[in-house]
Amino acid sequence: MSLLVKICGLSTPETLETALEAGADMVGFVFFPPSPRHLSLELGRDLGRQVKRRALKVALTVDADDATLDSIMDALSPDIFQLHGGESVARLRDLKQRFGRPVMKAVPVATAADLAVLPGYAAVADRILFDARAPKDATRPGGLGEPFDWHLLEKLDLKLPYMVSGGLHAENLAEALRVTRASGVDVSSGVESAPGVKDPDMIKAFLRAARATQELSVR
Repeated sequence: MSLLVKICGLSTPETLETALEAGADMVGFVFFPPSPRHLSLELGRDLGRQVKRRALKVALTVDADDATLDSIMDALSPDIFQLHGGESVARLRDLKQRFGRPVMKAVPVATAADLAVLPGYAAVADRILFDARAPKDATRPGGLGEPFDWHLLEKLDLKLPYMVSGGLHAENLAEALRVTRASGVDVSSGVESAPGVKDPDMIKAFLRAARATQELSVR
């Protein structure tokens, strides 16, 4: 199985083009005002057009209401919705029915107890994204640049495809994949020079490292 690489929080035509040309499988766009990566609907529309089916477009939202999601659907026409809040299993089911799009549910992880929600989400979601649980005083649930204990996923028996996120960068993604056996990786702050500012060289380095890791795993 090929490794899926998602570059999330893209917000300029230049860095989006870098990610696409470097071979990203998924490109993520954040629609959540507290995030430094938040996009206006107008910019989301422009960036979405730039993708031209070269990668899957992922819309990241946090407990968004139907009106907000309708607007995102109209502007970006995402291939996947990434739900990064406290959305319930019933909410996932409703959104899949409403929009006819796959749903990736982010599950914040700090301890083994955080994995108890998996059976419910796995029955509805198309993919799970494991991310580091944010501190209690954080203003947003992800993109904080901190990894979680990957060993919590070592004995994971999940039939659903899953990705790992949280504090990944070019130097540690191989170890993250070795421990978690994930089929994909998702990076945002790990390819930034400052919060919300993507670095083209770091994007390229992350994708090179991901492909090198993939090649080693199939030998």
